[in-house]
Amino acid sequence: MEKLERLSRELVYKGAVIDLYKDKVVDENGLVKDYDTILHKGAAAVVAVTDEGKIIMVRQYRNILDRFTLELPAGGKDTIDEPTIECAARELEEETGYKSDDLELLLSIKTTVAFCNEGIDIYVAKNLKRSKQHLDEGEFIDVFEYDIEDLVSMVYEQKIQDSKTVCAILAYYNKYVNR
Repeated sequence: MEKLERLSRELVYKGAVIDLYKDKVVDENGLVKDYDTILHKGAAAVVAVTDEGKIIMVRQYRNILDRFTLELPAGGKDTIDEPTIECAARELEEETGYKSDDLELLLSIKTTVAFCNEGIDIYVAKNLKRSKQHLDEGEFIDVFEYDIEDLVSMVYEQKIQDSKTVCAILAYYNKYVNR
């Protein structure tokens, strides 16, 4: 199959974080198919590395899973045009109470390509400086520090399942630790 053409895109729901659309797409044989499509502004995540080499993680409640998860600090861009490095710096400080002027792009991922365009740029932050957490109303986040080897083990033990966190931990480990 060489050519697909989107015939239409209809807004079904406009939310604070996502917009849901119903797309109609036709293939080269004339077959029309409906797609549920979620559009997202994008996000950034941070592998925050302390001077001692520990990785800062956040524990927070995730309603969709009805449980707490251990993740990297991360969050959505305020606008579609916001540079992800600015988003990463803001989310690092808001969620962990640390700042960094030393952020380097580690990798970019697309989280769920079957129905969503969400992209997350993942940064490594070093030379952390203590600041203050600035949590959103109703947001409760606990901050912990871990050795990277312990986090890699937690990935393979399925204790960490968040896709951005899994990708980032393994990428960081392979690029900086397991060379």
